Amino acid sequence: MTSEPAPDEPVTPDPAGREDGLETWLSSRAPGGRLSTKSRAVVHVLHTKPRTASYGGAAEVAQLAGATVATVTRTAQALGFDGWPALQQELRARYLSSLSAPQVAAEHGSLTDAASAASLRRDVDDLAVLSRSTDPAAVVAVARAIAGARRTLVIASGSYAAVGIALAHNAGLAGYDVQLHDGASASMVNALARVGPEDVVVTVSFWRLYTSAVRAAQAAAERGATVCSVTDSASGPLAAAARHVLLVPAEGVSFFPSLTPALAVVQAVCAELATLDPARTRASVEAADGLWDAFGILDRAPRRP
Repeated sequence: MTSEPAPDEPVTPDPAGREDGLETWLSSRAPGGRLSTKSRAVVHVLHTKPRTASYGGAAEVAQLAGATVATVTRTAQALGFDGWPALQQELRARYLSSLSAPQVAAEHGSLTDAASAASLRRDVDDLAVLSRSTDPAAVVAVARAIAGARRTLVIASGSYAAVGIALAHNAGLAGYDVQLHDGASASMVNALARVGPEDVVVTVSFWRLYTSAVRAAQAAAERGATVCSVTDSASGPLAAAARHVLLVPAEGVSFFPSLTPALAVVQAVCAELATLDPARTRASVEAADGLWDAFGILDRAPRRP
């Protein structure tokens, strides 16, 4: 049985070299020689006590660093974030990605009869974070990219495919050529081989990223396609390869991530798509609706005028 991780073990590089260590990442974001002594102490706490930084408050980090809460906020801003909440969300995503599934389960404690209620509360909280942190312009940018593309490939595997299905189905219904590919399939590789500057590739992956999603994003970018990523880390390889990034909180209450925020943000993209060319969307929906009747897809067909 896997034991619970040490309370504050520094995050180290992935054995396969896919992810920089936390110290390297923090150093890359810190402006050379421009952090104050107290800010450097805050950064040291972030590196040496990732669990505390991921789950504690700004006051706790400040106390460990011998600094003030205001210094923690200024440090977060110096590292390129709006403030401590945004930095902590990124730290938590990176911390969780360093843990195995059993370790993540241990991090959240034993599941009880109240686990379902805790899961619902977490999703509600995550949606509140998403609502506060998502820039509507980023959603519009992804929708416009899809609308202007020759075709869009959505790459998603495992449970993340649920997010990809919602995006591909609804965007297709709105009148756009959007195709879902499982990252483990040969058809995905074949489709990527045909993408070019006129195309969009959307990758969906969180926590410990699927290698297929990372490679798909990188390959698409190399071919000049517009890459959009739905992910939980602003500094991970998916974000690095993407022109447009939709950041979502993805932490659940057990060993698997929550899909609720990601589903919400792709639904927002589809809502924008439906407004960009109303005539196109209306014609597409009407055509699909007629074929639904012809194929008897719906249990109860709507009453026609």
